[in-house]
Amino acid sequence: MEKQKAKMDELVERLHELNEAYHTKDDPLVSDAEYDRLFRELEELEQKYPKWKRVDSPTGRVGAPPLDAFEKVQHRVPMLSIANSMDEAELFAFDERVHKQLGISGEVDYFCELKFDGLSVNLTYQDGILVSAATRGDGSVGENVTTNVRTIRNVPLRLKGKKIPELVEIRGEIMLPLAAFQALNKEQEESGEKVFANPRNAAAGSVRQLDSKVTASRDLKLFAYAMGYWQGGGKPSRQSEWVERLFDWGFERHGYHSLRKGVAEVELYYKEIEKKREALDFDIDGVVVKVDRLDWLDELGFVSRSPRGMTAYKFPPRQESTRILAISVQVGRTGVLTPVANLDPVNVHGVVVSRAALHNQEEIERKDIRVGDWVVVQRAGDVIPEVVRVLTEKRTGEEVPFRLPENCPSCGSKVVHFEDEVAIRCVNEDCPAQSLEALEHFVAKSAMNIVGLGPRILAQLVAAGMVKTYSDLYLLKETELLTLEGFKERSAQKLIESITRSKKAKLSAFLFGLGIRHVGERIASFLAREYPKIEDLMAADTEALLQVEDVGEVVAKSVVEYFSKKKNREEIHKLLQLGIQPVGMTRQSNALAGKTFVITGTLAGFSRQEALEWIEARGGKVTSSVTKKTNYLLAGEEAGSKLDKARELGVTVISLEELRALSKV
Repeated sequence: MEKQKAKMDELVERLHELNEAYHTKDDPLVSDAEYDRLFRELEELEQKYPKWKRVDSPTGRVGAPPLDAFEKVQHRVPMLSIANSMDEAELFAFDERVHKQLGISGEVDYFCELKFDGLSVNLTYQDGILVSAATRGDGSVGENVTTNVRTIRNVPLRLKGKKIPELVEIRGEIMLPLAAFQALNKEQEESGEKVFANPRNAAAGSVRQLDSKVTASRDLKLFAYAMGYWQGGGKPSRQSEWVERLFDWGFERHGYHSLRKGVAEVELYYKEIEKKREALDFDIDGVVVKVDRLDWLDELGFVSRSPRGMTAYKFPPRQESTRILAISVQVGRTGVLTPVANLDPVNVHGVVVSRAALHNQEEIERKDIRVGDWVVVQRAGDVIPEVVRVLTEKRTGEEVPFRLPENCPSCGSKVVHFEDEVAIRCVNEDCPAQSLEALEHFVAKSAMNIVGLGPRILAQLVAAGMVKTYSDLYLLKETELLTLEGFKERSAQKLIESITRSKKAKLSAFLFGLGIRHVGERIASFLAREYPKIEDLMAADTEALLQVEDVGEVVAKSVVEYFSKKKNREEIHKLLQLGIQPVGMTRQSNALAGKTFVITGTLAGFSRQEALEWIEARGGKVTSSVTKKTNYLLAGEEAGSKLDKARELGVTVISLEELRALSKV
């Protein structure tokens, strides 16, 4: 028995060593296959001997069996809220109070950082090992979410480096990037589940899952920034020193902070961040300003439940009020009926908004939204505008309640409301709206990339009875197109040429285009890399698919279910017979092995997906965020905040030409 325990300890230490070499030093010591072998060996031993499983085991990243409920956790040091400064005058008033209460003159050093709009958590490390993670709760007592937080990739399971205290509480914010939020809501909608109102709610909902495997499946990130309880020597004396300590211990070096001398420089930082706000891939609602010296923070103390030495300098809200003129219903490619508010156009933070998502009937009833209502709408980044609340005080009595129809507005079929779903669906697989949406998805740039085949022309083809399935597109003839309004000989010829070119699409694009539920571009890339022949993927079972990177049980079952349907298999075989030759990604070289890249901006002649596949085909790894682990930032036109972050962290910035040269070294 002792021999097995020693082996488990040995595997944990070895895997931590390999993780640090791969993720921190960008210098992998073993092949992916060897790493996977060691990981599985540890998993098997932990299943046999669960009492010896260590709290810092790397296997904790993949999630654990569902919990019955969350335990309560008492914070050693309360997690207090920060008072707001809503404009420049209130910021300067805050600075005056700091000077007066400390009895000092001269400019104060202020540590400035982003006010992340996520879920606040408190992480407890004992002798450098993560032993507890809890939500803020009421500030004094939170919920134990340790199992879930361990699945978040950029949360250290144990601290590395020097000056690690016996016991330390680290505060941070768990975020869901905007792109991941959009993808999650789209998946929720298509699955008939409740959508999240905003990225913060999505992050909170993801962390508070009773099944930690659900948490593990979502692209959550943690930004660490504050100290709670501290026991042991070596305590830092400044906030700026504390944050550097966090980075040295293994927390993501995000670069979203700045030490400023005096309140005038704080105002400049605020304006700099406000300009960059739109380019960020996560939500912020202001800048947090803290007195840098921790002894001064202690001296300033608290008023009510807020530290006197800190303020949250808030951005103006990105909200406007307007009126709902009508509510229309869209039918998606999975049959979900989605209500959309048609608005009196209004300018929201530089963008004219005329439509807003209402998500589902439950959401409409929860907010009591009616046709004719005056409402507050908001947008965040690229997220579809949404209705925040109804201005009930403006009601005249003429507003009309809304209910989704009992029959599909496209095909007339009776809609269905499944017990385990929030959504209402049309289950008619021959529904014209679903077919059209599926076709639009199939021909999109990120899928088969059939240029010139937009929604209007597709609708023409469907209405004329020329196209119903994907394979029908490859049977089109120029003479047929010429019978449609708007087509001339040259335009018909160009469309046929574009359809013909798409026959050589990448396998990942083809898989994404098929519209398999839960299979986005990234998962499609992983599937194509593991199964370069589509026939092999069609024959794969759930157990085999679970071995593919980022593929969980939901995705695996969805893929197996899709290929098990006779209709889908026949359509794919027909496409192959018509000359579709989906090309699987093959490793061309190892020239970029061990190197991590981030792609930003517009690349000349290359889409981001194409650049990603080009790098991966040469052994490189592509991630979404710039960190100190990033080797290269591939930057095109309008690179934005990622370029600023790369320069701040000293990450090498390269062009497409330099990337190609790098692959030949």
